[in-house]
Amino acid sequence: MKKEFRVKKNKEFQEAFKKGKSFANRQFVVYILRKEEQNHFRIGLSVSKKIGNAVMRNQIKRYIRQAFIELEEEIKPQFDLIVIARKPVAEMDFHEVKKSLIHVLKVSRVLNKPRLGNTKNQ
Repeated sequence: MKKEFRVKKNKEFQEAFKKGKSFANRQFVVYILRKEEQNHFRIGLSVSKKIGNAVMRNQIKRYIRQAFIELEEEIKPQFDLIVIARKPVAEMDFHEVKKSLIHVLKVSRVLNKPRLGNTKNQ
């Protein structure tokens, strides 16, 4: 994931928390802030120390980034997305993380219509 596609500044996180909408399932909370002037979505990640040690947290962040890279074509471009991982993510593998993210993104209506057969066998 390129640096310009990430939300890094605390001010940007706070703006998404205050002005954006949140959607959640058991594994993730996603805050979504619409930004019309953007040509590409941006993501910010938050994985608490409660979830595990640094190795575990970094692995979870890699899984989330990879899921977004694979879903890049289907995500609408004019959004900032803040993804907060919850405790159950610690026991999940990459495919479960991706499936859970797809679920919460569908609920939030950030995904375009998925291509046929795209999410089944990956």
